[in-house]
Amino acid sequence: MLSQKAKDLFLKIGMEFEPVAIKYMYYQPDGVEHIDEELSFCQFVKKAQVEHRQFFTTKDDDNCFGKMVLGMIPKPPFAASGQAGVDFGVFKTQAPNARLYLEMKTLTPGACNFVLFSPISLCDFDPDLVICVATAEQGDILMRATSYISGDFWESKASSVLACSWLYSYPYVTGKVNFVITGLGHGMRRRKVYPAGRMLISIPYQKLNEVIQALDEMPWNLIAMQEDEESKAELKRRMDAWQKMSPDFILKK
Repeated sequence: MLSQKAKDLFLKIGMEFEPVAIKYMYYQPDGVEHIDEELSFCQFVKKAQVEHRQFFTTKDDDNCFGKMVLGMIPKPPFAASGQAGVDFGVFKTQAPNARLYLEMKTLTPGACNFVLFSPISLCDFDPDLVICVATAEQGDILMRATSYISGDFWESKASSVLACSWLYSYPYVTGKVNFVITGLGHGMRRRKVYPAGRMLISIPYQKLNEVIQALDEMPWNLIAMQEDEESKAELKRRMDAWQKMSPDFILKK
């Protein structure tokens, strides 16, 4: 279960939309209300943020393909053919769209029957994913936290359609943090889920403890980015020491 300290660290970043914790479940969660409307998966995440409440969904509540990437339903043959991508004008032919259905990660069919959504401040379970909607400056803090300890490289894996696959199944299956830029994906843009140009970051359970530890330990404002005289003097002292140790080291001050 997320500690209060972990919740506070995420909230301290000050994102406009509160991070959302997600849990994939075989059994119906106890003591949690069932969603009261039919939406797409990305809209459920936003609903948890805007209404600041915890709820669960089933495949019958999802009117898009989130339920497919979670293995709740089989891949529909027509969609998998790629024809929809042609009709939407996203792809020239059906083949590149069809390829996505072969490449994308999905959960084991039938293993997930319920999805629990919660604003992180209300989270009382161990999340499978934590979803963050960040500005570039806030995203810098979060992405540095994913590599501060491990040195893992940042990468963004995405496609113009089926963004839900890369945000809600790919990180869970692979254990890799992934991010997409809002405004690039067809479905979320058409539904006007978030403002364009935000980083939508998905942190899976495999990386969550590491990210929380890094947020607690690392400097959020890097010394080279600070404008106060004390920081500038300390940075100069460090750089002068580098120069003495390695005269051939060249770095503009």
